[in-house]
Amino acid sequence: MPVRIAFILAAALLSAAPAAAGPANDYPTAARADYVIACMASNGQSHIVMEKCACSIDAIADRITYDDYTAIETVKVMADLPGERAGLFRSSGWAKDLMDRFRQAQVAADRQCF
Repeated sequence: MPVRIAFILAAALLSAAPAAAGPANDYPTAARADYVIACMASNGQSHIVMEKCACSIDAIADRITYDDYTAIETVKVMADLPGERAGLFRSSGWAKDLMDRFRQAQVAADRQCF
């Protein structure tokens, strides 16, 4: 059954047409807060870092729709799992493309905010 869920997720991601980035406010507050908390854990716990991390998620939201962002987060979590089933998320072209888009958006956000 878990394999079926992975293939359904993969099919849904593959069939989704690339959408233009939506408005910056289309990310739920909790998703933005999760990003900022993780960003601060990596870069420091100061107020200045919090502002830079908040700027970063705003810049990412300008470049990637929330639907794509959740797909990217799913790929990141699934790719870190051990075993053959998670290999779909480590080696598939569509998963690599999603991760490349996220890395490009994150680099652009870092240049803008940090």
